[in-house]
Amino acid sequence: MTSQLEAYGRVAGQDVIDHLFQLSRPLTGLKVIHVNSTRVGGGVAEILEKLVPLMQEVGIETSWEVIEGNETFYQCTKGMHNGLQGNHVRIPEAQIAAYEEVNRTNAELMREKLEAADYVFIHDPQPAPLLSLCPNRRGEWVWRCHIDASHPYRPVWKYLRRFVRDYDASIFSLAEFAQMLPHPQYIIPPSIDPLSEKNIDLDDGEIAAVLAEFDIDPERPLLVQVSRFDRFKDPLGVIQAYKLVKKFVPAVQLVLAGGSATDDPEGEQVLREVQDNSAGDPDIHVLLLPPDAHRTINALQRAAHIVLQKSVKEGFGLTVTEAMWKGKPVIGGDTGGIRLQVINFNTGFRVNTPEGAALRIRYLFHNRKKIEEIGLKAREFVRDNFLITRHLREYLTLMSSLHFGGRDRIELG
Repeated sequence: MTSQLEAYGRVAGQDVIDHLFQLSRPLTGLKVIHVNSTRVGGGVAEILEKLVPLMQEVGIETSWEVIEGNETFYQCTKGMHNGLQGNHVRIPEAQIAAYEEVNRTNAELMREKLEAADYVFIHDPQPAPLLSLCPNRRGEWVWRCHIDASHPYRPVWKYLRRFVRDYDASIFSLAEFAQMLPHPQYIIPPSIDPLSEKNIDLDDGEIAAVLAEFDIDPERPLLVQVSRFDRFKDPLGVIQAYKLVKKFVPAVQLVLAGGSATDDPEGEQVLREVQDNSAGDPDIHVLLLPPDAHRTINALQRAAHIVLQKSVKEGFGLTVTEAMWKGKPVIGGDTGGIRLQVINFNTGFRVNTPEGAALRIRYLFHNRKKIEEIGLKAREFVRDNFLITRHLREYLTLMSSLHFGGRDRIELG
C-alpha cells in the first residue's frame, strides 16, 4: 500500500481503504480521463486535483485534461451556469457559436486520446459537446454535473440537453438536481481531502500569523465566509447580516475571503461591489487570495467562531464541508447541496435571508457552548459522509456498474 493511502486509512479507517482496493481490482489497467474547464479555482478543480492521483494509486490509468477557451466562450458558459441555476438569461448567438467552435478546436487536440479511453468523465457544461465530436469512441462516457440544475431555465437546458442526452450515464450531486435523460443517472455528492493543505491540522502559531497578516484581532468574535466572489454566494447578503449582528455584538469581525477562477468572467465586478459595500468599516476584511492560498484559508476557517456560506444557489459547497471538518458550526443558505450538509441545530443552521443569518449568529454568540457542541457533531458528520475516500468508492462503483453491464453478480475478489 502507498504511504498516501496509509495516511487516509488513519483518518477514514483501514477497512475503507481495503474496500477501495477490492472495488478497483477488476478495473485495474483501464484508461480513465477527466475533462473540465480549469485547473485552478473552484470546487471541481479541487476535487480532481486529489481524485485523479487516488484513482492512479488504486491501479487505474487516470489523466486530467482541461479545455482551453476564449473570453466569449467563458461568457457563454457562465450564462449557461446561471441558466441551469434558474436565472432567465439570454445567450447571444455569437457566444453560442464561440462555445461550439471552442469545443471543436479542443476535440481536434484531444480526440485520439478521448476515443481510446475506457471511461471519460466530462465535468459541467463547458466540455459537454466533446462526446458528439468523438464519433469513434470505444469507452463509456459520463457527464458529471456539479451545478444545482433542479429548476433550470428551460431554453438553456433544452440547448444543453442536445449534447448531454447521448452520454452513457450522468452524475448529479443530489437527486433533486437530476433532469429527465435517456440513460442511467447516479447521485454522488462531492467531498473534501482531509490531508490537503486546506484541511490538515495547523499549529496555533501559524493561525496567529495569518490573523496578524490581515490585521484580524484574535481576541474578538470572528465570522468567515470563503467562496468565489459570485452573486450566487451572496457576499452582499453576508455583509448585511454582519451589520445587523454588529448592533448587538459590537466587537464582531467579518472576513470575506475568495479568489478568482479562469472560467468566471463576472468575479471582478462582484468583488468591486463587495469592496464598495464594505468601505469604511475596518472590521470587514475583504481578501482576494491566490489559487494556492490553501493554508491561509485553512487558518481563517480554524480561527473563525462561525463560518457562513449564505449561498442563494449552490451545487454543493465544499467550503461548508471544509469548515465542518474543522469543527465549526456553519450558517448556510437553505439551498442545493447545503441542505445535505447543514442539519439545523446539529451541524449548523440553514437560512433564507440576511435577517435569518443574523438571528442564528446572535443565538450562537449568546450560547457559546453550542458553538463547540455543534462543531463536534459537524466534524463527525463529515468523517462519515464527505471524505474523498467515499467519493472514490462511489466512482469505482459506478465504473463497475457500467463495465459489467447487466450482470446479476460481480466478483470483486
